[in-house]
Amino acid sequence: MSITASSTQTHRELTLDTETVDTIAILEATVAPSTRPARAQLTWTHEDDGEWVANYGGYFGGSVDEVANRYVASDTFGLVVGDFASLEDAQTNLADRLHVMLPPVIRPVD
Repeated sequence: MSITASSTQTHRELTLDTETVDTIAILEATVAPSTRPARAQLTWTHEDDGEWVANYGGYFGGSVDEVANRYVASDTFGLVVGDFASLEDAQTNLADRLHVMLPPVIRPVD
């Protein structure tokens, strides 16, 4: 027995025999689900007056600097992420950006 699948958009045809279909099903069933955490651990250090430094999964994640009662977040590469009204908003925005920029850094969260 064989299975034939086709697509009309790019017209591809694939024919698999029963043994191949069974092998694929077994492989899919034995694959372990990923246990990778959703995010790396993020910690903040208050370095100086008006400066907070992010440690993202053991790496420099960027910083937040207080400038004229605003909070400017910069990422790992020194690029400005944005200017925020609160420290919490700046830190949250930088954390979200790091999660997208540095997915290989993700490590278990304690």
